[in-house]
Amino acid sequence: MMTVQAWLLDDSPKSRGQAAAGRAYRVTLDLLRNPLAVLGALIILGLILTAIFAPWIAPESPVGQDLSNRLLPPSAEHWMGTDELGRDIFSRVVYGARITLLIVGLVAVISAPLGLLIGAVSGYFGGWTDRVLMGITDVFLSMPKLILALAFAAALGPGIENAIIAIAITTWPAYARIARAETLTIRNSEFVAATRLLGASHTRLIARHILPLCTSSMIIRVTLDMAGIILTAAGLGFLGLGAQPPLPEWGAMISRGRSFILDQWWVATMPGFAIIIVSLGFCFLGDGLRDVLDPKSEGKS
Repeated sequence: MMTVQAWLLDDSPKSRGQAAAGRAYRVTLDLLRNPLAVLGALIILGLILTAIFAPWIAPESPVGQDLSNRLLPPSAEHWMGTDELGRDIFSRVVYGARITLLIVGLVAVISAPLGLLIGAVSGYFGGWTDRVLMGITDVFLSMPKLILALAFAAALGPGIENAIIAIAITTWPAYARIARAETLTIRNSEFVAATRLLGASHTRLIARHILPLCTSSMIIRVTLDMAGIILTAAGLGFLGLGAQPPLPEWGAMISRGRSFILDQWWVATMPGFAIIIVSLGFCFLGDGLRDVLDPKSEGKS
């Protein structure tokens, strides 16, 4: 009788589902051999669990004020101290995980599919389509992401929704470039030519055959970009263009705490630690995924 592991590692899968499950199982095993990737995955899992169970983890309300307890240092009662309005910083950092997860999730959902589609269409059709789409892409890539995000956020107005849109607009061009490069190597392959001879339309070729082959590179780049997205969102919040008070956004918390950085260092330092730890988690996991999913790395091993 075939065991589950043998079924997953079967060299001749009987269905697409078995092939996909086997691929996921092998990727998981390879990731578990990388301690930094495991650490990154645990950090991200901790972020997700913190965001989900924030009401049970946070000891106090993230927006409740108590001026009699303002600017208290870290203690057993307030693990990360309190801010200038007497709010518990630990509770605000915990609830800030929800905002951070919302921002990175929505930016990835918006920018990655958009860049993937634009890059695939550009690389597949070539000609004037490629020149127009890549010309627009190069215009966005020619400007620093943060500066461009600041410009769009300022034009759209302050707010977390506008900050997400601004970051997504500045993020998709890198994904389009990657997808175009992948498509250029795929479009002249024999299986694409055979599928075209069978009467497959351009839409079917792009959607069913080219886009899935670009997914691995896209997952790697999106994971690595999460740290930059978090820093950009924090930068917008620091400048007052992201989430607005009293929302406990980490960048905005640092901005409020800079006035007390010399005497009450914990007000700005604690959310700063949260940004650093989560950014490192995404970087560690992204590096691990690159080692596992990169076809060039697989070819060398």
